[in-house]
Amino acid sequence: MCLGEAFFALKQKELGVSLNEIQKKAVLHTDGPLLLLATPGSGKTTTIIMRIGYLIKEKGINPFRIKAVTFSKAAAKDMDERFHKFFPSLPSIDFSTIHSLAFTIVREYFRRNRVAYTLIEGARPTNKSYLPLNKKLLLREIYIRIVGEIITDDQLDELMTYISLIKNKLIPKQKWSSISCTVPSAEQILIEYENFKQKGADQLLVDYDDMLTIANDALNNDKELLFKFQQQYDYFLTDESQDTSMVQHAIIEKLVDKHRNICVVADDDQSIYTWRAAEPQYLLNFKKNYPEAVILKMEQNYRSSKNIVDVANQFIKQNKNRYDKNMFTENPLIKPIIIKQLPNDRQQTTYLVKEILNVIDYRDVAVLYRNNSFSISLINEFDRAGIPFYIKDTDYRFFSHWIVEDILNFMRMTFNDRRVDIFEKIHMKFNGYVTKNQMLELKKINNNQSVFDNLLKYVPLKNYQIKQLQACKDILHKMKGIDPLSAIQMIRKKLGYDKSLEKMSERLGFNLDGLLDILTRLEEIADTLNTMEEFAQRLKHLESVVRESKFQKNKNVVTLSTFHSSKGLEFKRVYMIDLIDGTIPLKNEMKSYNAGDRGAMEESVRLFYVGMTRAKEHLELLTYEEKHGSKVKDSPFVRYVEQIIHPSRKINRSTSEPNIHYSPNSIRVRSMLTLKSRIKHRVFGEGEILRVEDDEIEVQFQTTIKKLSITTCIEMGLLEPSK
Repeated sequence: MCLGEAFFALKQKELGVSLNEIQKKAVLHTDGPLLLLATPGSGKTTTIIMRIGYLIKEKGINPFRIKAVTFSKAAAKDMDERFHKFFPSLPSIDFSTIHSLAFTIVREYFRRNRVAYTLIEGARPTNKSYLPLNKKLLLREIYIRIVGEIITDDQLDELMTYISLIKNKLIPKQKWSSISCTVPSAEQILIEYENFKQKGADQLLVDYDDMLTIANDALNNDKELLFKFQQQYDYFLTDESQDTSMVQHAIIEKLVDKHRNICVVADDDQSIYTWRAAEPQYLLNFKKNYPEAVILKMEQNYRSSKNIVDVANQFIKQNKNRYDKNMFTENPLIKPIIIKQLPNDRQQTTYLVKEILNVIDYRDVAVLYRNNSFSISLINEFDRAGIPFYIKDTDYRFFSHWIVEDILNFMRMTFNDRRVDIFEKIHMKFNGYVTKNQMLELKKINNNQSVFDNLLKYVPLKNYQIKQLQACKDILHKMKGIDPLSAIQMIRKKLGYDKSLEKMSERLGFNLDGLLDILTRLEEIADTLNTMEEFAQRLKHLESVVRESKFQKNKNVVTLSTFHSSKGLEFKRVYMIDLIDGTIPLKNEMKSYNAGDRGAMEESVRLFYVGMTRAKEHLELLTYEEKHGSKVKDSPFVRYVEQIIHPSRKINRSTSEPNIHYSPNSIRVRSMLTLKSRIKHRVFGEGEILRVEDDEIEVQFQTTIKKLSITTCIEMGLLEPSK
C-alpha cells in the first residue's frame, strides 16, 4: 500500500472524506516549504485538517509543536471545531490569528524589557489629563485640533486604513507622504498620533497594528527572544495567505527560518484586501524566498455547477499578474448564469423581493453588493414584505450619518422654527448662506421667536441674504404637515441642500455620489409614508431591525453581504446587484487602469470573481439603466461575462418581471384586512391583525409580532384569509 493510503482509507470509512490526488499530495508533503494554491470550493479546509492529522497520527509529531495561523478569530474557531470532528481523540493544536501570535511575542518582549503598556483598541480608558486612550476617540480629538472640524465616520475609516496600510507595509516615516489619503492633514495627524502614543500617557500606548510592527522589530533585535519562539514550533501553517501583509509575512518568515516547514495555503485570485495592505505579490515570489518549495494547485471545484465554474474560470483569466490555474468541476450543468437588466435601482429591489418570496428555504439565498449603503433599500423592502434576513457585516452608521440627521433637523424646523440649537446644525447647508459670525450673533438673542425673524430683525445681513432667508422661512412653513417624500425633495431642491453637498464635497473631498445615494435611500424609505413623524419612527424601526439581524445567523433567513465579506461562504442562490460602471469597477480603478496601472483593476476583477464563486447552482447578475434619475452603464464585467456565455451572438437581456405564484385565495383588496381578523402569511404562518393604520398592519403570529406594509403584501400576494 502506498504511503498514507491506510490513513486516507480510514478517514474515508470514518467520515466519508475522500481526497483527490492533489489533496493527498498536499497532506503527504510535510517537510519543507509548500505553497498550496486552493481555488474556490476546492476543499482547502478539509485538506488542511487532514494534513495536521497526518502529522500527528502518522508522523508522530507532538500536537503542541504545530502552529496554524488563520485570518480571523472566527476562522480559527471553525478550524478548531472541524479538527475535533475529524480527529476527536487528538488534543487540539494551536489555531490562532496572526495578531494573537504577534501579541504573544510583544507581551514577552515587554516583560523582558520591563515596558509598561496599554492596549488602546477595544477599551476606553483615559489618562490623567482625561484625553481618550481609545484609538478612534484619540484620532477624533487630534483631527479636531488640527483640522478644526469634526471628522465624519467615513473619513475616520479612511484615516485608520491609511495608518494601517503604512504600518503593515513597513513604510518608513520619510515616505509617509507618498501614501494617498483624501482625509485633510492625514500625515500630520499620524505623526501626532504616534508621538502621543510614545509620550502622551504614563504608559506606552499600543494598537493592533503596533502589535505586528513591535513583534517584527522584537524578533529582529532580540536574538534570544527569536530563538525562543523559533524553538516553540516545528511546523507552521498559514491559511488565507493572500490576505497577509508584508509585516505579517516577515514575522512568519523569521519563525520558520531554521526548519522551513511552512505550508502556505492561499489563492492569489481571491486576494481582495490590498487596500488593507495585503501582499498577493508575496505568493508570486514564493519560489524566490523558498527556492526548494513545492507548489501544488487545487483546481477541482466541489461547490458550484459546471455553468458557474466554467464562466468564472474564464473570467479570472483576464488578469495577468497571477498563477495560471484552470478551475474545473465534475459537477453537472444545472442552469446558465442569468443576466438581468432592470429600468432603475428601485426596480432592482422590487425584483429581488418578488424573486425571493418564491424561494422555499431562505437560507439558500444571498444578496451581494459592493458597499453597505446598497443594503438599506433591501432592508427596507424586505422588512415591508416580511422577508427575514441576516446582515453579514452589520453597519448601523447609515442611521446616524450626518445627512440623515440633517434631513431630520430640517423636518424638525417645519414644526418649530424657534429652535436655535437645531438651526445651528444646518445653518450652512441651505440657501440662507448664514455665516458662523452671524450664527454667533443669533445665539445671543434669547426671546423664543423664529430664528428667521431674529436674523432679519437683529443680525446684520447682506442684501441677498434677506430675500433668501424670507424665502426659506416660507418654504419651511409650507412644508409643515406634508408627506416626508415631498419634504425631502423640497429640502434638496428648494432649500438648496443638494447644492450645499456639492460645495462641501469640493471643499472637503467627500464622495458626492455616495452622499446623494444616502438621500435616495431616504426617499425610498419615505415613500408610502404619510407624515414626517412616521418617517422618523420608520428610521428608528429599521435601525432596530438591523441590530436584531445580527442574531439571525444560522436561521432560515436571507444573507445580505458585501462582496468582501462573502469570501468563504456558499449558497445555492446568489444575486449580485448594482453591477454598474463606477461601482464595480470604481471610477478611480478605471482611471488607474487607463493610465497604465493594472493593480486596482485586477483586484476589482478578483472581487467580482469571489462573488460569482459563492454560488452553487443559481447565479444572477443584476444591472439597471438609470440611477438618481440619470442614465448609467452596465459594469464592463457584466458585458465580459456575456461575451463568455455567448461569444458569437448579440445579447438580448431579459427585463421581464419574475413569475409570482399567487395563491388563488390571496388577499387582493385592502378592505379584507380588518382589526382582529385572522390571516395566513406565506412566511410567518397564521396570525391575528392587532392594528391597521395607513399602509401598515401589525400582526401577532405564533412566536412574533410583525409590522407589514399593506401595499407590499397585496402586490406580492403574501396574505390569505385564515381557515
